[in-house]
Amino acid sequence: MTNMERVIVFAAAAVACLGGPAFAGGPDDTFRALYQREWQFRLQEFPEMATAEGDHRYDDRLTHVGARDLERRYHYYQDVERKLAGINESGLSPGEQVNFAIYRRQIRHFLTEHETGAELIPLNSDWGFYLSLSRLPSEVPLDSVADYRNYVARLRSMPAVIDEYILLLKRGLKAGMTPPRVVLKGREAIIRAIYDTPLAKNAFYRPFLHIGQRIPNARRKPLVEQGRSIVETRLNPTFARLFDFFVQRYVPGARTTLAATALPDGARFYREQVRYYTTLDLKPEEIHRIGLAEVKRIQSDMKSIITEVGFKGGFAAFLHFLRTDPRFYAKTPAQLLRIASRIAKRIDGTLPAFFRRLPRQPYGVEPVPESLAPTFTAGRYVGAPIDSKRAGTYWVNTYDLPSRPLYTLPALTLHEAVPGHHLQGALAAEQKNQPPFRRNAYISAYGEGWGLYAEFLGQEMGIYQTPYEQFGRLTYEMWRACRLVVDTGIHTQGWSREKAIDYLASHTALSTREVTTEVDRYISWPGQALSYKLGEMEIRKLRREAESALGEKFDLRGFHDTVLSLGSVPLDVLATHVHRWIARQRGKARGQVVS
Repeated sequence: MTNMERVIVFAAAAVACLGGPAFAGGPDDTFRALYQREWQFRLQEFPEMATAEGDHRYDDRLTHVGARDLERRYHYYQDVERKLAGINESGLSPGEQVNFAIYRRQIRHFLTEHETGAELIPLNSDWGFYLSLSRLPSEVPLDSVADYRNYVARLRSMPAVIDEYILLLKRGLKAGMTPPRVVLKGREAIIRAIYDTPLAKNAFYRPFLHIGQRIPNARRKPLVEQGRSIVETRLNPTFARLFDFFVQRYVPGARTTLAATALPDGARFYREQVRYYTTLDLKPEEIHRIGLAEVKRIQSDMKSIITEVGFKGGFAAFLHFLRTDPRFYAKTPAQLLRIASRIAKRIDGTLPAFFRRLPRQPYGVEPVPESLAPTFTAGRYVGAPIDSKRAGTYWVNTYDLPSRPLYTLPALTLHEAVPGHHLQGALAAEQKNQPPFRRNAYISAYGEGWGLYAEFLGQEMGIYQTPYEQFGRLTYEMWRACRLVVDTGIHTQGWSREKAIDYLASHTALSTREVTTEVDRYISWPGQALSYKLGEMEIRKLRREAESALGEKFDLRGFHDTVLSLGSVPLDVLATHVHRWIARQRGKARGQVVS
């Protein structure tokens, strides 16, 4: 049986099984059977994810986004949701109740992405489907002849997938579902950089220049020739066609409005995005008020530091001083990377005092890829499968050094590397007792809330060594508070792009480039930016509750391990878990056994 035949048979079996009678057993058995079948469906539908999971059955294929593919998935997940509605949640064991709460949200999100038209917008101001495709060479195994054959098969299928994306973008244009035109400026250069480069520097061809010694010489040459031919005759022309479509039709046809609520059924679209990213059921006006209160509180702390350093001048003058004084900026990209690496290693040395459990997987520090850097954020974490041959990566943007202040670098490193995203993500990946739909979930309110909490924790870890670095931390906290105001302001209160830029620039010491990049991100990625501050506030609130309830018996390392032990979870699930931990600790202190 060929691999294609196996996929077809498996797909038919999965759908048939899902449509059959409930599993003969209790609620736990019924629920497990449902999510295990669905997970197999998910792997076959999203082959790149399967590869990252270490499941290599589909290493020769890519995810398709044709209209029939999207409809098939939608109807499948409708059936999953109907099956979930028939499960008695209260009859599940405690562990499966946690799984149920997370899984139900996942399935509902899959459905709302289709129902609200969100899937018609597969790009935003700093990422897009074309970048995901261009990272394929670094995401797949390339150790054997079979690996290279699978890679070649994926390259062959890529033009068809790109054509499906072009049709998807055309559907978006027709429906009025596009990012605002203003945030698409400069993105065409990123697409051009994928194909308009010498062959030796082409991302898709580079793996053929480094074929491993385990591949016999006789087999190397045909593989290299196939790679060269596909890149030159199929991939490059296809990306060039995408570039022409993007420049000539997509950008000119993109909407001129900013607010998500200006989209068709935009009020629901924004509400669903807010609910998905925050896991909370807050109204935009309530979030706006929370943001204003946080801005006021943090600004008071910032002014105290201005007084501490003896600066003669007001708040705006201090921001100008930070943005323009050469002492706060690296002179070369290598220097910036060295400083970031030094901070990262200093943080590494403090971790055992704050965490009992540390991840096995290491991480490295690298510059943001050159093709992304001009429109990218200051830094980002890029994870790696737990069993892969590469580590996690903390990206630092070395483009335009006068816009990359050193005083914010400790906070950035704490957030993106450790104890932020790398520590949290690598530990989550080690949770082998959890179903894969949880190990692979990234819930923004939890993950980004933890990242911002990690910046706060840096004070206790002794990472901030100067008042300016403390101000940098506050600038990052202020930045996330401003997001609550700016995101809701843009998408529900009619704020202009200029008003949003002015607000962020006047309240933080971020550079002008960073401010503009960030505002464009909020415009093109509604709701996501709200998750950071709301998530951090919940984690800090839970810590205060634990400290108050346990007093001298409060164990900070135990609290941190508890917060990280579930992997990525909605905030209400996290709160329930922490409250149970508090009850157990109080019981232990009294000599009681608490389950």
